[in-house]
Amino acid sequence: MKIDLHTHILPPPEQWEDLSAKFGYPGWVSLHQHKPCCARMVVDGKVFREVQSNCWDPRARLAECARVPADAGGPVTAQVLSTVPVMFAYWAKARDGLEVSRWLNDHIASVCAQSPDRYFGLGTVPLQDPQAACAELERCVRTLGLAGVEIGSHVNAWNLDEPALFPFFERCAALGAAVFIHPWEMLGSDEMPRYWMPWLVGMPAETCRAICSMIFGGVLERLPALRVCFAHGGGSFPGTVGRIEHGFVSRPDLCAVNNAVNPRAYLRDEATGRPARFFVDSLTHDAHALRQVIRLFGAERVALGSDYPFPLGEGAPGRLIASMADLSPADRTRLFSGTALEFLGRPACRATGSEA
Repeated sequence: MKIDLHTHILPPPEQWEDLSAKFGYPGWVSLHQHKPCCARMVVDGKVFREVQSNCWDPRARLAECARVPADAGGPVTAQVLSTVPVMFAYWAKARDGLEVSRWLNDHIASVCAQSPDRYFGLGTVPLQDPQAACAELERCVRTLGLAGVEIGSHVNAWNLDEPALFPFFERCAALGAAVFIHPWEMLGSDEMPRYWMPWLVGMPAETCRAICSMIFGGVLERLPALRVCFAHGGGSFPGTVGRIEHGFVSRPDLCAVNNAVNPRAYLRDEATGRPARFFVDSLTHDAHALRQVIRLFGAERVALGSDYPFPLGEGAPGRLIASMADLSPADRTRLFSGTALEFLGRPACRATGSEA
């Protein structure tokens, strides 16, 4: 069994309204199909990204899942669907963000309902209004049957330790909702516009920002039942955790003001084998980096994630894991499926790999 925890989906082009015209202000994404199986994501007349039908067509996705070769561990059994982060729209008026969130969540739920053994769903919520976000979270989990939500690494000027956001995380913990945290609106983007550096440098830093905010802010300490997973192998956090811990120890007056627990305590305990307090996906693109991630978090907290269907993702989901001969069979099983199922709070029998 292989479960890809990190994949993105959009509604098909024919379901899109002109959101800028509808709401009366710019900044909204539109999706325009310009030739068979190809569409452009456009923001205020500027092309943001070109996508293919595998970004909106569930059957195209399943066909590609079936073609993953043996040297990548074979076909992908199931995908976890979440929206493209540019659709978070935390900058928008809350009522408009809620309407778009509901549309995206209804679409993901419909895809999951059509192929419940092949797809799990994560919703999106308007976190600029935490009360509305809590209400939509509850609808996602209790009405639509989604496993949880995908959220951004920050919400406008708020980091994830912002007190206004704590009731949302509290509600996630109470509902048993999985929270997948994806970088977006990367810091420093205006200062490094060339060479795709916002995606290559800014994204890993964004994820580290989110992890540190939740540790130093005491969110994880106050909510031990909260299940959180960070994209892209935890971004730059695994490579800088020594510096982060040293800062905590050497300047507690700056770092330990809201949580007196050493950041290292949230990682795997090598003496006892206790896994880390939070999850990450496997998307590191490097075997040495993935070994470090597994060492820091434990295989019980690392799940296969490919960032399908985008260029920065792993083209054959699972190939890096399959290439690592030093992994034990038990660890490989955890990476391919067991960790994802635990994070999602779903029984192991859910994904069967039957044809849709």
